[in-house]
Amino acid sequence: MNDIIKMAIKTLMSNKLRTALSMLGIVVWVMTIILVVAIWQWAQASIEEQYKNLSVTTVMVMPVNTPSSTSKVSDEDVVVMLEKWDNISEGTSLAQGKLPVSANNESEQFTILGTKAEFPNISNLNLVAWRFFTEDEDKSKAKVVVLGNWVVDDLFGWDTNIIWETVVIGKKRFELIGVFESSGATVGPISYDDSVYIPYTTATKITLGSDATIRLLMLAKDINSIDLAMSEMGDILRDEHNLKAADSDDFRLRDQGSKVVAAQESAKTMSMLLAWVAAIVLIVSGIGIMNVMFAWVAERTKEIWILKSVWAKNSDVLNQFLIESVVLTVFAGIVGIVAGELLIPFADGIEWVDMLRSNQGDIVAFVFSGVTGVFFGWYPAYKASKLDPVDALRS
Repeated sequence: MNDIIKMAIKTLMSNKLRTALSMLGIVVWVMTIILVVAIWQWAQASIEEQYKNLSVTTVMVMPVNTPSSTSKVSDEDVVVMLEKWDNISEGTSLAQGKLPVSANNESEQFTILGTKAEFPNISNLNLVAWRFFTEDEDKSKAKVVVLGNWVVDDLFGWDTNIIWETVVIGKKRFELIGVFESSGATVGPISYDDSVYIPYTTATKITLGSDATIRLLMLAKDINSIDLAMSEMGDILRDEHNLKAADSDDFRLRDQGSKVVAAQESAKTMSMLLAWVAAIVLIVSGIGIMNVMFAWVAERTKEIWILKSVWAKNSDVLNQFLIESVVLTVFAGIVGIVAGELLIPFADGIEWVDMLRSNQGDIVAFVFSGVTGVFFGWYPAYKASKLDPVDALRS
């Protein structure tokens, strides 16, 4: 077997140009596979990063006002929904508005969110430091504030220790007690990172008052209960708001799970498209390898006759041509992996392209390059092994 391998390598080296051209298709295919996997890895990581702090079971209830009526969505709806149905596990109210916020000689308008003490658990947000306000502070209308990550960056720039700093919201002075980690999450029209959080009662009674827009944040039991939970919520809200059959809903339900699924489906579609491109390149490359091996068989009939005249078995001839094909594709696979890894940083520097390298791409590409050599090289090798010595001599 060692002699056969050496002979196969020597044969490939004897015609370097043809070998290089034969390898080119496999090199391109391997590079394509590596880039496809790198893009897919980035897409998956991007989705996970975007939704890491957002529960896929989250459903937001938003008010819908019409020219003839005002939405009746209120804090009491949360209590009723949690009492009446089993498919809803948790819920809380949000009072939303916009006001100028000033601190550290900086001033800008931000979204103000009046929330309750359970909000961090329901929203899956984590604090960088310090704490969130308590239920007692909510009841007492305490003037304490927790800032979203981007708000801190805009107002303070992270240059100093800002604990207990004074933050002016509208014309009211608040004491800063906490900062949320950056999440990148959005729920409906709300960006968690770009919001200022104060106690719910403080927002509805002092800061925002009647200008506050009330939204409800509810959690379904699990991902499979979302549709049922939304149906139940719709029935409860229509009943609680005394809406008649002919009346339109004065609320809108928006689930976050569908956003995650839609993003995952988009990433999957993109990956499938790229995978089809890679498959086409693989087939074209494989056919090229097969054509080259057939050409070699036609050109080396005299060599085959010599091998058989010295009592070489059919299996020896088969192994030699098959090994030549595998060596060709495996070496091309190695070259393609190196080229692909070098190309990833370059392609990642392009503005509209993002990639994330992975050993998975290298392994898949290398294994399939070897499989390609066996699959597309076997039949030409088999034909060579079955070539009759007399026919070979006559040709």
